[in-house]
Amino acid sequence: MLSLEIWLVLAYTLDMYLRTTSRKNKDGSVVRYLQLAHNVWDSQAGCAKAQVLYNFGRVDQVDVEALRRLVRSISRFLSPEDALRAQAEAAGEDTSELRFEESRPIGGAWLLLRLWEQLGIPDAIQKSLAERAFRTDVEKAIFAMVANRCLAPSSKLAVEAWLRSDVFIPGLQEIPVHQLYRAMDALLAMADRLEERVFFSTANLLNLEVDILFLDTTSTYFEIEEEDGEGEGIRRRGHSKDHRPDLPQVVIGLAVTREGIPVRCWVWPGNTADVSVIQEVKRDLTGWKLGRVIMVFDRGFTSEENLREVQRAGGHYIAGEKMQSGKASVEAALSRPGRYQRVRDNIEVKEVVVGDGEARKRYVVVRNPKEAARDKAKREDILRRIEEELKAIGELSGEGHTKAVCELVAHP
Repeated sequence: MLSLEIWLVLAYTLDMYLRTTSRKNKDGSVVRYLQLAHNVWDSQAGCAKAQVLYNFGRVDQVDVEALRRLVRSISRFLSPEDALRAQAEAAGEDTSELRFEESRPIGGAWLLLRLWEQLGIPDAIQKSLAERAFRTDVEKAIFAMVANRCLAPSSKLAVEAWLRSDVFIPGLQEIPVHQLYRAMDALLAMADRLEERVFFSTANLLNLEVDILFLDTTSTYFEIEEEDGEGEGIRRRGHSKDHRPDLPQVVIGLAVTREGIPVRCWVWPGNTADVSVIQEVKRDLTGWKLGRVIMVFDRGFTSEENLREVQRAGGHYIAGEKMQSGKASVEAALSRPGRYQRVRDNIEVKEVVVGDGEARKRYVVVRNPKEAARDKAKREDILRRIEEELKAIGELSGEGHTKAVCELVAHP
């Protein structure tokens, strides 16, 4: 037996309809029933007769909400214009002038707009623009670009067409691309104040824990041949983490919480080295009352000057170190005997304190037992091969001996 859903879908394709029938009880009351039917030609009678396909039951006991859900489900098979016309005809309205114009999604933009307002961003933008006169609604233009980046990432030029035909943003039907660029100029001028407002609003909304901040940098390059001129921009050639040293780039820094929520970001010229940015990062975070947090960063930031900078005003750090950096304190930490404590199957750690008094440093030496076993096997294999090579070289003489020694010494 076919389910109600299947019958209603078939009703769309087979010209079916809903009808009501009545039955009079002995006490004189009338009971009405709702049925799904379609007309079938009766050749003997010479006319069409109704054939009942599904009984919904008594009209006063029909689950109206279930019918509404099924109608919406069936409407998915109709064009927007047909769906609107069907609704109008069901309500007894005139459909002769009804014409479908367009349909735009609103859900994603609506959700982002509510979050945008809850974070207090519109108010922060309006306060930043209080002393400047704009014909453009800068706040709405900035929101449009943010919404586009979240829902359908594209270029600024494509945002103009996206707003016009692909999305509905309350209060913003369309905006020329030159106004988007103008809004970006205004955004750059207010960036520091706006970032601070967003951070404190987000920290309050999400109850962020900012006792530990992780800092790292990356680079992104531009498909252009020449760098920006002096004083014209920040696209410079430098150490490329994308393996494209031939192209100009910028360096991007990001500080995040232990849950990965961004706190603040920075953009520097492409030739900026990691060791040169800590002072600026420390200054900016201190301005947000984050000067006493524990900062976590990798070995690219671990110059002595940087570590001292982080410790100013009561700050602390956890920093990675190169095992073969040549630092005396690192060598002392690695050579210090001590028992490792097992943290999990593949991690063992031991704590080592190097130095005395205020100058002492605490190191946590981490070891992977499985990796250590593999490295030991590799070293033993290399030593075995070298011994075999030396034995073979010892059996040579003259030019052959000299050539073999040179090849062995020059081997990586």
